[in-house]
Amino acid sequence: MKKTTIAYWVFTGLFCFVMGGSAIPNIMADAVSIKGFGELGYPAYLVPFLGWAKLLGIIALLVPGYPRLKEWAYAGLMFDILGAIYSIAAVGKPLSLWLPMFVLPLVGMLSYVYHHKRLNAHATKQTRAMNPVLG
Repeated sequence: MKKTTIAYWVFTGLFCFVMGGSAIPNIMADAVSIKGFGELGYPAYLVPFLGWAKLLGIIALLVPGYPRLKEWAYAGLMFDILGAIYSIAAVGKPLSLWLPMFVLPLVGMLSYVYHHKRLNAHATKQTRAMNPVLG
């Protein structure tokens, strides 16, 4: 259980750190974010919206409890990053710009996998505590 918890927090921390690194500039609607969205053909008004959505997703992942909210947060953050990768590839940017970005969804998937391992371990521990025959 301890290794699972450590792996969960390492992957979740990395995932949230990187997603937060794009959420804050998006919320502030900085020039680089607006320029990047413009190059992809998206309107500038989406920049702060997506920034706030990412920040709320990060908070949902870091706050204890709320398993259903975490599921939605994982889905939303993965849609965001996969959509960004697809958009960059679709406008014809070189492979060297978007292929390395696949590391982030991988880290997000590992966080998700370890989140479920923790949930299953916790459920098993509760079941054993409630049933003296299993404990």
